[in-house]
Amino acid sequence: MLMYLNALFVGLLILSNILGVKLFSVGGFVLPAAVIVYVVTYLVTDVIGEVYGREAASKTVKAGFVTQVVAMLFILVAIALPSAPFFEQQAEFQSILGGSFRVMLASLASYLVSQHTDVAIFHKLKQKHGANKLWLRNNVSTMTSQLLDTVVFISIAFYGTVPMSALLAMIGTQYAFKWMVAIIDTPIAYALVKWGRKEQTNSTTMQPEANSFS
Repeated sequence: MLMYLNALFVGLLILSNILGVKLFSVGGFVLPAAVIVYVVTYLVTDVIGEVYGREAASKTVKAGFVTQVVAMLFILVAIALPSAPFFEQQAEFQSILGGSFRVMLASLASYLVSQHTDVAIFHKLKQKHGANKLWLRNNVSTMTSQLLDTVVFISIAFYGTVPMSALLAMIGTQYAFKWMVAIIDTPIAYALVKWGRKEQTNSTTMQPEANSFS
């Protein structure tokens, strides 16, 4: 299961960078499409940390950072490659996948701060409460880290380019959406943790049988 969770985590990160250029409106509030994807990454690291430990969660976060940097480099290379004479969508291709260096920097900075904070808070609460209250550490760690993610990203990406009132409105709107998602995904966290622990139990049970044939 750990392999699938890591693959899901990295895939969602890359997808969120691509979807970030699309803006959608709900009830008059404007949000980037990436928000519906990126919030799930906190759920994934919480599940990894709960089932496989803090070190595994930290390694996932570090691997995600490296993957994002590599992906951005390859995207920049793809944009820089000379277009074929019949390829007429270079401007659109660059607009969708390119982004700006400032936005890329904001994304990486907010990722490092928020994801490491999520792992740290989650495991401090686990040390305090033991195996109980998964809902508490899942929600508290996610809500806190997502607040940091939102503030750091929007501040770096848009400070000085939009009025302060608009900046604060963007932070408030995005965080409110992420906060709601954090509450909704709690039952999913319980289901995934149960699945992961069941898999670990089955692996432990089958290990002696495997050794008996060696």
